[in-house]
Amino acid sequence: MNAQWANISNFLLYLGVSIPLLWIGMYAFSLTTPYNDFAILRKGGDVSDSGHVDAAMATAYDLGGKMLGLAIVLSSAIFHSVNLFDLTLWGMVSIVFEVIVFCLFRLLMPIKVTEEIPKGNVSVGILSASISVASGLMMAALISY
Repeated sequence: MNAQWANISNFLLYLGVSIPLLWIGMYAFSLTTPYNDFAILRKGGDVSDSGHVDAAMATAYDLGGKMLGLAIVLSSAIFHSVNLFDLTLWGMVSIVFEVIVFCLFRLLMPIKVTEEIPKGNVSVGILSASISVASGLMMAALISY
């Protein structure tokens, strides 16, 4: 029974570090966009204006992809870390590189990503989400190497 409590306490410790890392990553992403993601999402409930709905959908895809990409790479950091410091270090490294990948995506695209998403270009939101998930998968593999 004591072994179970040790496992539960270890689970809670890693969860207590991982969830804040995920939110720090999402905050870092919010600093890279000139618009307020959550304000756009709140306006998406106004179904009388299809522009608000489309912008909210594009933003939701974009944010959801960023969160999934971060969660994937953080899950690898959790799995491969030897202690909480190791998890924190790799978590912060992964956040930095996920943000760098997003910034490179914005720079290399022939369209203005941060202008298209708030306009309601859902396809750009989905593409941005896909880039975030793909880079998260690659970085997760790199952590295990």
